[in-house]
Amino acid sequence: MLDLKLIRENPDLVQEKLNRRGGGYDVSAIAALDQQRRDLEAARSRLQARSNEIGKLVGQKIKAGSDPNGEEIQALRDEGTQIKTELADLEPTEKEIDAQIKDLVLALPNLPSDSTPIGKDETENVEVRRWGDEHKPTIKVLPHYEIAEQLGILNSERGTKVAQTRFVVLMGAGAALERALIQFMLDQQIAAGYLEVLPPLLVNSRSLSATGQLPKFAEESFKCADDDLWLIPTAEVPVTNLYRDEIIPADQLPIHHCAYTPCFRREAGSYGRDTRGLIRLHQFNKVELVKLVAPDTSEQEHEALVQNAEAILQALKLPYRTIELCTGDLGFGAAKCYDLEVWLPASEAYREISSCSNFMDFQARRGNIRFKEAGQKGTQFVHTLNGSGLAIGRTMAAVLENYQQADGTVRVPEVLRSYLGRDLL
Repeated sequence: MLDLKLIRENPDLVQEKLNRRGGGYDVSAIAALDQQRRDLEAARSRLQARSNEIGKLVGQKIKAGSDPNGEEIQALRDEGTQIKTELADLEPTEKEIDAQIKDLVLALPNLPSDSTPIGKDETENVEVRRWGDEHKPTIKVLPHYEIAEQLGILNSERGTKVAQTRFVVLMGAGAALERALIQFMLDQQIAAGYLEVLPPLLVNSRSLSATGQLPKFAEESFKCADDDLWLIPTAEVPVTNLYRDEIIPADQLPIHHCAYTPCFRREAGSYGRDTRGLIRLHQFNKVELVKLVAPDTSEQEHEALVQNAEAILQALKLPYRTIELCTGDLGFGAAKCYDLEVWLPASEAYREISSCSNFMDFQARRGNIRFKEAGQKGTQFVHTLNGSGLAIGRTMAAVLENYQQADGTVRVPEVLRSYLGRDLL
């Protein structure tokens, strides 16, 4: 959530930064409503001051000898009654304006960082670096879903039968490989200093609002019909909300968490895209990295988070590239974002496998997550960051393609062999 004070005092600056995103965002309605609210607050203050003045005048005049039932005192009391009526009439109007302002502010995305490249869409993202070209296979390989079906480790038809399309069943070595990847990634991130969390998979609306999924992305999430509960689209939601409405002692920062969870997304608007395989599912596993940090360290913490995600790909020897997203492709809540894209040789393309975002104080304002320096009265909003470390299904797809052999087998990456107890699939 953007700072309303910033919108009030620097509307042109806020509008200019929003314009970098495209999308036609407009702060003028918020500024106008905010002025109305301040005008109402000023009117209420004047009325309240007059009401207090009348109370004092009545007491003073009666004490000075005026008739308590006389016309002068009654006129003052009538004026006081009228003022109370006017004050009561102001209250619902103020509440309505407050609600309108809140709805409009919640619909605004984060402001891009000054260091985020300006561009209209994904075609203007900036490639930062590539790694692992020497590990790209030199043979023609099958798509991951074809080799997986041939090996008997993936079954889409049975996933559709028990659920619907975009669900799969992993069997035998496929299920074991999924578990191995999860455990390997958790072990790596714990060794890098992250504290593991196993959070709820269902969260309330307040949690989704705090991290920015509501109200804008309601159609992307699965909601329980009879409860205020939603299946999580990512562990970012429950892990960040562990600290909602809290004031964290400054000496407890930074907070680094990693979490393995299943994730659930409706994939609204993706009809016809990646309908086969492990790339775009309604249910998928992911290891997520979440950080809560002091504002003056968030830039360095962001770069370190990207390196933690890259380290998994490097350990698996999977070729990838790191992309810095431009303003036109930036996620709703992010001020700055890097995507890691893994090489899928069957399609000769890089595909996103991790998105590492610095939200700055955007989520913290929505979730009221603050920190306090010892000995100081005031509090500050933390900065929140997160990134996939990594998406498991897409990692498996990359392993199945990049480690595929000419004889139709798949080599197990060396770092996973102790987890799987085998060298080949």
